[in-house]
Amino acid sequence: MKFTAFERAKQGTGASRRLRITGRTPAIVYGGEAAPLQVELDHNDLWHALKKEAFHASILDMELNGTTSKVLLRNVQMHPFRQLVLHLDFQRVEAGTKLKMKVPLHFSGQETSPAFKTDNCLITHVINELQITCSPADLPEFIAVDLSALTKGVSLHASDLTMPKGVKVVKRGTNDPVIVSVVVQAAEEAPAADAAAPAADAKAAPAKKAPAKK
Repeated sequence: MKFTAFERAKQGTGASRRLRITGRTPAIVYGGEAAPLQVELDHNDLWHALKKEAFHASILDMELNGTTSKVLLRNVQMHPFRQLVLHLDFQRVEAGTKLKMKVPLHFSGQETSPAFKTDNCLITHVINELQITCSPADLPEFIAVDLSALTKGVSLHASDLTMPKGVKVVKRGTNDPVIVSVVVQAAEEAPAADAAAPAADAKAAPAKKAPAKK
C-alpha cells in the first residue's frame, strides 16, 4: 500500500496545531541508521487509509520527494472526541530488520464446525490479533484461522494455528494464548415448576362457603 508524505520544516506544539488547521497531519519516521525524519500527510487521504486493515498490518511504500521507502505504521494518536488524527509514528523497514508486531486474525468455517452445527456450543473469539515476529519479506497482512474442525468443549490455542512460512508467534514464557473458546451451553430446563404452580395455587386457595339455609 502506498501513501505520500511531505517534509515538515517547522516543529513544536504550536507548529503542529497550525499544521492541522491546514488539513495536514504531523508524523515522524524513525529507525535504521538514518536520523528521525519529521514529515506531514494529507489528513483526508490519511483518514481513508486508516480505515483499511492493510495500512495497519503491512509494509507501506512511503513516497517522499520522489523517493519511495518501506515503513510500518507503529502508532496513531487520535483526538479524544473529534474525527481528527493528531500524530503518527512510522518505522523504517530494512532488509535485515527483524519485525515484531501484531497482525489481525481472519476467522472462517465456524458455521460448519461440529461444535456449532451439532452441539450448539457457544463460540467466542477471545483475541482478534496476534503478535508475531518475522522478516519484512515474510510479513503477512493477516493470519487465517480455520474453525471448521472445532469440537465440543475444546478451545483453540495459538499453538494450534498453522503459521505462514517464516512467521513465529511471540510468546511470554510458557503462555499459550487462547484464540477461540468453545463452551457447552447449559440445556434449558423444562418449565415443570411453572406448570405445577397453578395447581398448587388452586389447592392453597380457600374454598368458598355455601350460603346459609333460611
